[in-house]
Amino acid sequence: MEHPSEPAAFTRRRALTVAGGVLAGAALAQATFPAFAAGAGSSDADAIVIGHGLAGLVATAELAAAGRKVLLLDQEPEAGLGGQAFWSFGGLFFVDSPEQRLMGIKDSQELAWQDWLGTAGFDRGITDPSGQDHWAHKWAEAYVDFASGEKHSWLAGLGMQWFPIVGWAERGGGLADGHGNSVPRFHVTWGTGPAVVEPFEKKVRAAVEDGKVTFRFRHRVDDLIVTNGAVTGVRGKVLEPSSAARGKPSSRKAVGDFELSAPVVIVTSGGIGANHDLVRQNWPARLGTPPKSMITGVPAHVDGRMLAITQKAGGRIVNPDRMWHYTEGLKNYDPIWPDHGIRILPGPSSMWFDATGKRFSSPDIPGYDTLHTLKSITDTGYDYSWFVTTQKIIAKEFALSGSEQNPDLTEKNVWKLLSRIWQTPEPIERFKEKGEDFVVATTLPELVAGMNKLTGDDLIDLAGLQRQIEARDREIANPYTKDAQVMGIRNALAYPGDTLSRTASAHRILDTGAGPLIAVRLNILTRKTLGGLQTDLSGRVLNASGKPINGLYAAGEVAGFGGGGVHGYRSLEGTFLGGCLFSGRAAGRAAAAATAD
Repeated sequence: MEHPSEPAAFTRRRALTVAGGVLAGAALAQATFPAFAAGAGSSDADAIVIGHGLAGLVATAELAAAGRKVLLLDQEPEAGLGGQAFWSFGGLFFVDSPEQRLMGIKDSQELAWQDWLGTAGFDRGITDPSGQDHWAHKWAEAYVDFASGEKHSWLAGLGMQWFPIVGWAERGGGLADGHGNSVPRFHVTWGTGPAVVEPFEKKVRAAVEDGKVTFRFRHRVDDLIVTNGAVTGVRGKVLEPSSAARGKPSSRKAVGDFELSAPVVIVTSGGIGANHDLVRQNWPARLGTPPKSMITGVPAHVDGRMLAITQKAGGRIVNPDRMWHYTEGLKNYDPIWPDHGIRILPGPSSMWFDATGKRFSSPDIPGYDTLHTLKSITDTGYDYSWFVTTQKIIAKEFALSGSEQNPDLTEKNVWKLLSRIWQTPEPIERFKEKGEDFVVATTLPELVAGMNKLTGDDLIDLAGLQRQIEARDREIANPYTKDAQVMGIRNALAYPGDTLSRTASAHRILDTGAGPLIAVRLNILTRKTLGGLQTDLSGRVLNASGKPINGLYAAGEVAGFGGGGVHGYRSLEGTFLGGCLFSGRAAGRAAAAATAD
């Protein structure tokens, strides 16, 4: 059965308006970016790929490997090559990997599929070819098989390596067949996001040298050209050159027009995370009232424009109300893009309170159920919540998402990495010192006073907060407890990986030896689009009747990471980069086959 929410919400996004010297810019564009012949007809290439993020690089690499000539377009300058993936922590979802086996983790395709289904909650016409979840379910099954099979060897063959301690993300809501990872599956790439991008960027740059790929930076696609029902090219504006650094907003001033033709177009333009208006338009009632205040986990160019543009050309958008936003966001004291937020990847020990100082209950425990906790926060009527924790906990349990926040892993610096054993990571300490969301105190009365001062009100009552913390602290005194979070801490400590790197030994929050006390205001952080263009297993974009549109493919976040929503309602984490890799590869290979002589 179709969900009553219609994909039309994406169409309410108006195209950005631009101005500039059209004729002069067009001439400049032709001089700077010469077209090449693609054989028969007047096509400029065998394929056009829109978006130079991870999915676009993978698709382009596959096309070039098959001998196709490709135009790779993006509205951003060359500095942005790799897109969001460059900024990521580099987490990848593997099943029964060598790293898992090294850590004593018993995993299997069957267990992973059980977890995926319990997490996704597909309920929109799985068996109905016209259903919104029909192809999403098929993509999910194919992806779990991929993650259980060739994914690891394929990427290892490209030179990727992973930190040997496997992380345990999204531990779930408490039922074996419900949401969450039954076992640790979050593999951090050695080198983080840049190391995931690197092998595909190398392949594409080598193809540029061989004359198979041409970059067209600062080319903003405004329309897909449709001829007799088939997509045969693109048109848009050439934007003025930009020296903006990676992640920084670039100019949208147009200096010319362009029109390019090819028998195949692949859309890999990403999601909507930087477009807060579009996020709110598609916000589902099941997640409560859309927050009035959010911070942004992606650069400004992640604007969702190509969704409406592709829909105008006949593409079907499904599951637009499914999205993935984090609840543990920090305002970046040194922002790269507007409203730049950084996510805390927490261990299980910090106590979590709403804006009024009321403790959340299970499954709203750090690292357990992101979207359930998001709904719990929005239900309070406030856009933020609090961790109350200790120095001992943040030293062991806090990590910050993002390649730039993990210089030890990103730079592949073993000595910096080992320093985490005896000291709090430097990026954490910098946020504690400079970030506006941290309150540090030696006593609980001082901490509460600082929390109320930070928010400008007196919502936190000292006596009420102290009562809840002392009640939790009493549960630490013996191995028996009814506190679900304390149970979770002990479960984590049974896993060697958490004992080594992600979980502090169980202790009382008010233990002065574990101090100082720390409160962290947590903001809602926009991130991923889970719905998108519906595609079949070849990455072909489908129309409203469920038929493939000739010449049109999509991959990555714009396609819901496959099928218009491979994750369903929720993510197991480590699956966004993997979805770009898998769907980019599938679309690239299928497009190469479709353009074979």
